[in-house]
Amino acid sequence: MNDKRFDPARIAKLDNPERRKNLPPEQLLDLLGLTGSEDILDVGAGGGYFTFPAVERTSGIVYALDAQSAMLEYLKSRMEEQKNSRIEIIEGEAEHIPMEDEKVDAVICSMVLHEVDPPEQGLREIQRVLKKGGRALCIEWETESGPPQNHRISSSEMTRVLEGMGFKVLSRQPWTEAFYSIVFEK
Repeated sequence: MNDKRFDPARIAKLDNPERRKNLPPEQLLDLLGLTGSEDILDVGAGGGYFTFPAVERTSGIVYALDAQSAMLEYLKSRMEEQKNSRIEIIEGEAEHIPMEDEKVDAVICSMVLHEVDPPEQGLREIQRVLKKGGRALCIEWETESGPPQNHRISSSEMTRVLEGMGFKVLSRQPWTEAFYSIVFEK
């Protein structure tokens, strides 16, 4: 396993009241400007922190991608409880998304790109699967707790990389001292 990957044994840490206060998924999804019919890819879906709120906002399919089968098993058990059939689970890595080109209208990538080496490979894959005019929401660590500093990508560096790849950055904002969000368009 990549030494940067999140440990599935700590899955409860991904969905707790403190995290919901600091990173409210509904408010973050508002930044994408969804119209209600998009197909959405949640990269690094984990236990469904963004997957479940996203499926409530679209009549399309929400693809939940994760590299770790333990995370996907947990997500499947939550899907069965909620009886949701518009979530499609995909096992795979952000560096090699097993999906055809220009498949989705929107991408959610929360706390994932710092695990990808190099992060640009994950962004190239997002660019590949995103339809022209599609939008992506990226949430990453800025300061404080979290992964080691050398694994992080600052918001200014992320903006530079995205613009260098031809994306249009639509918004960039802090959520706490620890996290920031960037919305960008293909």
